[in-house]
Amino acid sequence: MAKPTTPDKGVPETKTTASDVELKTELRKAVQSIVEGEDYALEDTDRAMQSLSSLKRFLSMRSSPESVSVDLPPPEFVCPISGKLMSDPVVIASGQTYDRPSIQEWFADGNLTCPQTEEVLSHTSLIPNLLLKGLIVRWCKENGADLPTSLLDVEGDTATANVGHAHLSSVLDRLSSLSVSDRAMAAKEIRQLTKKSPDFRALFGEVTDAIPRLVEPLSSGIAENDPDLLEDLITALLNISIHGDNKKLLAENSAVIPLMIKALRIGTVATRSNAAAALFSLASLDSNKQKIGELGALKPLIELVEEGHPQAMKDAATAIFSLCLTRENKSLAVDNGAVVILMNKIREHVLMDELLSILALLSTIQQAIDEMAELGAVPLLLEIIKESKNERNKENCVVILHTICYNHRQKLREVKREEDANRTISELAKSGTSRAKRKANGILDRLDRFFACASSSNTA
Repeated sequence: MAKPTTPDKGVPETKTTASDVELKTELRKAVQSIVEGEDYALEDTDRAMQSLSSLKRFLSMRSSPESVSVDLPPPEFVCPISGKLMSDPVVIASGQTYDRPSIQEWFADGNLTCPQTEEVLSHTSLIPNLLLKGLIVRWCKENGADLPTSLLDVEGDTATANVGHAHLSSVLDRLSSLSVSDRAMAAKEIRQLTKKSPDFRALFGEVTDAIPRLVEPLSSGIAENDPDLLEDLITALLNISIHGDNKKLLAENSAVIPLMIKALRIGTVATRSNAAAALFSLASLDSNKQKIGELGALKPLIELVEEGHPQAMKDAATAIFSLCLTRENKSLAVDNGAVVILMNKIREHVLMDELLSILALLSTIQQAIDEMAELGAVPLLLEIIKESKNERNKENCVVILHTICYNHRQKLREVKREEDANRTISELAKSGTSRAKRKANGILDRLDRFFACASSSNTA
């Protein structure tokens, strides 16, 4: 059996609009690469089969005019092996879902790996994916598609909802299993379903004990010694937090935020990155911002920025910015060393947009301004204004400079020297964003008054 391609390549998400000529051309190219190529790949065979299947579907629709504009099923409803709508979706040990007949044939051919991930499977047990089965039924009904035979007994929105609740309960039962492989498989399935299915994400707000049962392996410490399990569960929490109603529910669970904060320090880079992203998601509710800050999230987020893993640093910076929209969290960020770390990264020209935005937020805190002045922020910010082509970055720089100039008069001489040499602030006052112009003009006014007074004093 040929190795499957990924579902999104084999099944487009748009309506079928290709002509038979286009489909035949694609089929001809695929067949030609097989017949004439000396070492064609299995993917070429799959592409030919998919093209042939698409052509067959097109001809069928042309013979039935009423179905010419039928929506193709979403990629997650299609078996990666057969390329057809699944009639009996099942989950294997890798957490991937396939149609039962297709994966059984794969195993019967002697394969003991996952067709998509290629990992060696710990077992070949098949777990019914009842939620996906219900969603396929709903899609068939809404789009007037014929139900596969094995789906005829699963109909109606109520039945679909019941199937979803039952499947969630089933997979959470497996998550609490004593079997390491069952826990791992359940966590992967939850991660994938919460990523792909908004309906599955919503279930965690509908089923009373779903969130406590999900975080139990984290609370008990089991996941700490299993990096993959930890990553899957933290990522699932991130996915669940995307659903609006879940943000409040997650924050109300006393274990969730502390566990996310703990995950910022342990596990894979992906785990830590996703924990930061989850905190950012929860922080979109103002009521959660203060709670996240009080529980100690800012220090490990700042440390994650300092470590410098690109994606983790970006997720951490985004979370810090969101949290620092409250004054209490700004002070906490400064107390935890944010200023020196942010300035060091900015000097390295790393993540400039995000870090300058955070620094501008912190500039309303006196301690932060004092630290910036002491750490040489003035020449750094002036250099960025001169060199950067990013108007938002220039704006953030002049916002910070404006505050420094009004709090540290001795720094005005540095700004004056730069202004006399290059008219950096004057140029920004003419061509910057509206906010940048206001701040630049404020600095110029401050310079005029300060040096006018100095001149008068010297004259006297």
